[in-house]
Amino acid sequence: MILRPKPSQRHHASLAGAPSTAPMATVPAWLRRAIPDAQSLAGKEIEDLAHTAGATIGALDAVVRRQERWAGAWRLRLALVAAGVTARQAGRVEDESALRDAVLLTRPGDNVGPAGLLLLAWRRLVARPAEELLTRRNLAAVLEEFGYAPDDEGVSALTDDLRQLAASDGTVGIMTGAIAIAERYGFARALGAWLADAILAQRLGWAHALPLLGAEAALGTSARPHRSGASSVATSIETDPERVKGLLAAQARAALRAIDLSAELERRADRLLAVAPKLRAKAADMVVERLLSDDAIVASEKIAGMSDRGLRRLFDRLVELGAVRELSGRATFRIYGI
Repeated sequence: MILRPKPSQRHHASLAGAPSTAPMATVPAWLRRAIPDAQSLAGKEIEDLAHTAGATIGALDAVVRRQERWAGAWRLRLALVAAGVTARQAGRVEDESALRDAVLLTRPGDNVGPAGLLLLAWRRLVARPAEELLTRRNLAAVLEEFGYAPDDEGVSALTDDLRQLAASDGTVGIMTGAIAIAERYGFARALGAWLADAILAQRLGWAHALPLLGAEAALGTSARPHRSGASSVATSIETDPERVKGLLAAQARAALRAIDLSAELERRADRLLAVAPKLRAKAADMVVERLLSDDAIVASEKIAGMSDRGLRRLFDRLVELGAVRELSGRATFRIYGI
């Protein structure tokens, strides 16, 4: 069972545009110690790992419900991490920087390549409302982004299986069942992680999902379910205790990383909001909002009619003030983010 804390209230200053005064996310030391890595599962009991994963997801839930202004940048940064893991699992050579370039340095509608499509799939998870993630239309688009050519009948069957799974009881069964369903359809484990993250967000009532299992390179040993039907698939995978333990540990590690990243981005966002009044560019407020809501911005992007030169000067000023980082390391086609 996952215990969800009551939603914390955002300080009125955040709504007025000032840095948030809400406390940064913290994870108790005992909980950090209880989260095992992929190599230290021996001797761990499923019940203990379930408690650890539930407590960590509960702490993450508190961060999500604060609905901070920088949450968009947070979700998209996590999507980039998940895309990098997915690319490595698929044997691709592109790292996170290359994946980001593939999407940001192409015009809307242009071909971003197979690696860029992986990033678009994970960005879709965090950008679309959680309630829309498992619709037939959205699943068809996700399958194409993961490199599959789905047919209407297959997408309909997958949608029905996921709907049945989402209506079942037990967070552990939903998580393991989503990955088992993906495997039964012949999809990569990363797609199963995408589906599990989507169902978790719906189960917790989040407005947007977070890539959790998608950011984990190790998701337990492979399962080979043979029976058909969503509930029977979930049952077959749950009977493999090592697989269940691996998934619970992976979910706990991923939730902890997401919490730590939220604290890091909160500090950076507070710095950006603190220096924002010093900015004199006409569209500076819009640029600040974009930085808080996106993983990164290309210096040549058109924002409120600003010229390339004006936007570059603004970014240079923000870097000088320590409020923004240049992420590409290049002299040209530079990319900025908090």
